[in-house]
Order: sequence, then C-alpha cells, then structure tokens
Amino acid sequence: MTEPDPPSAETLFFEGNRHLAEGDAARAEACFRAALQLAPDLAELHANLGFLLDERGAATAAEACYVRAMALNPDISQVHLNFGSLLASHKRLEEAEAAYTRAILLAPESPVGWSNLGGLYAGQKRDAEAEVCCRQAMALDASYAKARFNLAYVLLRQGRYEEGWPCLEARDWYGALQAHLECPRWQGEPLTGKSLLIGYEAGHGDMIQFGRYAAVLKRQGAARITFLCHPALKTLFATLDGVDQVMAFDEPVPKAAWDCWTPLMSIPLYCQTRLDSIPAPIPYLHAEAERVARWRAHLPAQGLRVGLVWKGNPRFENDADRSLSSLALLLPLGQVGGVHFISLQKGAGEEQAMHPPEGLPLLHLGSQIDDFADTAAIVASLDLVICVDTAIAHLAGAMGKPCWVLLPDYKTDWRWLEGRTDSPWYPGVLRLFRQSAAGDWTSVVAQVKAALEAFLQKIGPGPTP
Repeated sequence: MTEPDPPSAETLFFEGNRHLAEGDAARAEACFRAALQLAPDLAELHANLGFLLDERGAATAAEACYVRAMALNPDISQVHLNFGSLLASHKRLEEAEAAYTRAILLAPESPVGWSNLGGLYAGQKRDAEAEVCCRQAMALDASYAKARFNLAYVLLRQGRYEEGWPCLEARDWYGALQAHLECPRWQGEPLTGKSLLIGYEAGHGDMIQFGRYAAVLKRQGAARITFLCHPALKTLFATLDGVDQVMAFDEPVPKAAWDCWTPLMSIPLYCQTRLDSIPAPIPYLHAEAERVARWRAHLPAQGLRVGLVWKGNPRFENDADRSLSSLALLLPLGQVGGVHFISLQKGAGEEQAMHPPEGLPLLHLGSQIDDFADTAAIVASLDLVICVDTAIAHLAGAMGKPCWVLLPDYKTDWRWLEGRTDSPWYPGVLRLFRQSAAGDWTSVVAQVKAALEAFLQKIGPGPTP
C-alpha cells in the first residue's frame, strides 16, 4: 500500500490556523514549526508563530518571529499591528507608535491600525491625537467596537460624559450574562412597578463605584431590584440602599425572574449622568456593627490609624503601573510619628506585609479578611486609608472614610478625570496624588508624607474615635 504524501507547508499552515482558532495552541505551534521546516522563508508562518508565542507570554521569541516575518515581507499590515501590540505591552511606546504608523500606511482603510494607535496615545494622555485616530477608525467602520471603546476612555477621562457613556457601550464584559438571561434589557424606559436585575461586570471597584445607582433606580419607581455581584461583595452589598436582594454570580441565576435587566455600568448612560449630576450620597455603603466591634479589638487604641494598600489585582492590564513594586517605597511614611499603619493587603503583597521593611511598623490584617464586609468593618475604625488605584479606594469613598489614592502617570484610569486632586464621585472624601512622570512613586510618597504630617497635626495625637 502506498504511503500518503506528507502534508505540504500550505496544508500545515492552514491546519495550524484552524488549531489556533480553536484555542489549541500546542497543536497550532507544532503545525507552524513543521511548516517552517518546509518553507522557512514564508513570512506568514513566522508571523503566526510570533502571534502564538506572544499570546503564551514568550515575548523575546515572539519578537524574533515578527522581525523575521517583516524582513521577509515588510508589506503585511497585520504583522506590524501584532508587533506594535507586543511593543506596547512592554511599554516600548515609541517603537509601538512606529509599528502602528507603518501598519496604517500599508492599510489606511483598515480601522484596526487607527484604533490601536489611538489607544496607544490615550495611555500616554495624548488625548487630542488619540481622539483623531479613534474617530478616523470609526469613520472607516462605525461598527468597530475597539475604536469606540478607546474613544470612551478619552472622553470619560475628560469628563465629556454625554458622548463618553454611549461610547462605553462598546465594551463586552457582560457577554456571558447577556447570553444567559432571557428577560429584555432595560433601555432607559420607565421602571415604575417593574422588577429589575442589575448585572455584574468588570472588577470589585467598578461594582462599588456604580453600586450607588441601585438607589437612583429605586427612586425612579423600580418595585424590586436584585443586585448580582461578585461573591466577595455579597454581604457588603446587602447594605446598599434600594436593593431588595443580593445574589453572587456563583449561585444559580434564573434566566427570566425579572421584568428586565441591565449591566451595571450602562446605568449612567440611561440616567444621563454628567459631571454636575453624579449621584454621590456619601456614605452609601456601611459596615455591620457586629463586625466593626470584632475587628476594632485587633486595632491599636491610641494614635492615628491608617490603612495601607499598595498592590492591586495582578491580572489587571495596567497593574504593573498602578501598583507599587515594593512596600519599601512607603518607608518614608514610617518617619511620621504617632501613626499606626494597618495592612489591608489581600492576595498580592501579603508576603511583603508579613515582613515589612524596618522602619515601617505594620499590623497586617489582610490575611484574616474573608470578604469586603470584613474590610469595611476595619475601614470603619480607621482614620484614613492610603492606597493605590484599587477597590479599597472605592470602598473607603463609598463609606465616607478619608482616602488618599496614589495614581500612575501611564494609563491613568478615566474615572479620576484629568489633573484633579479630588473626585466628584466621592466629594470631600478622596484626595488624589498623581505621578508627574511614569514610574515616579518617590515624589508621590514624599507628597503623601507631608500631607500625613499635616493631617496628624490637624487631628491631634489623642485616642482615635
């Protein structure tokens, strides 16, 4: 019997693409590498292998593949786009800009290059250029969601909510929930007498920030509001005004137990929220009295009690910029006398909290915290919270607890707006300390230290309330 002919490079290439589309990276890589043995000068093979390696986190090998692909054929726009994304993810911003610009020159009618370049500019706060690029992408393809989302980032950071909220609808964070539910989605119509499900999306901080809208919709006439949230928020969200029932998304969720439903972050659009009409009835979250009493027993009875959080969720796309690399960066705060520092760090950073640098005495409670209701109970007995841009900032703000937030210069989140030291989302509560240059936490901590000394002088060294 005659043996079948071995597959050609073209066959292996298409088979690898099929495995890649199916999410089978191992088989895709095997196909691409086998094809390269037969056709080592095929640019598309090097490019696709580079994409696969980049997805796996093998950046150096991926870059080598992209460089080889561009050397073999410098006129494939998609290769420059993929290479630009790799460079941007490693903050090689000038090189990424050049790669995207080259992609645009090769395919000026494609919205992808314009959108990617707009997103790159937005992260650098080059807002005017970002807006031009995003609008060009949308002019080429009005349905291209990534361009619309990138524009939302720029508009919302500038406080241009009238157009920013509609652009934010380009997000797809709630797709799985939408596919599950069979009740209609609320589109801003009257809610009088209706039951409503508010669906979860994004992270804990987003849920806390926008949880205030449950009370707004209740005042608009909603008869019953169910709030679907992350499991760690369930007990805390039982204290939200306007909420009749709280469910965690790890519980069975009925498909059609409500008249309508809405993703949480779509509510500001239909409530026509503007900078001067942000609902901010601070506080709108509260700690349980029994938990407050239990946690207070762990806290120092004298002096200023200051909570610290220096790291966020490491899975967040910009965590390397928003989080402090080390607790040691906060060491200057230890020079302020009369202050007891309390670590609320949970997950990332706990190891540092258990072995703080000499000169920064720290009581670590984070490892004992079960959920955000526990965290709220601790925060209730603190005088101040100092943290990076993570959920604790929103929790403290929602509880009306003074909170100082350390913000990165690169990809500053849109919700903190531009250039402000305060937040209209948490008026009179949050104070923002911004980097003046990417990565420069030293000057930020120096400002916080000076502010802490002034805060202590104002409050006085007596017993904490």
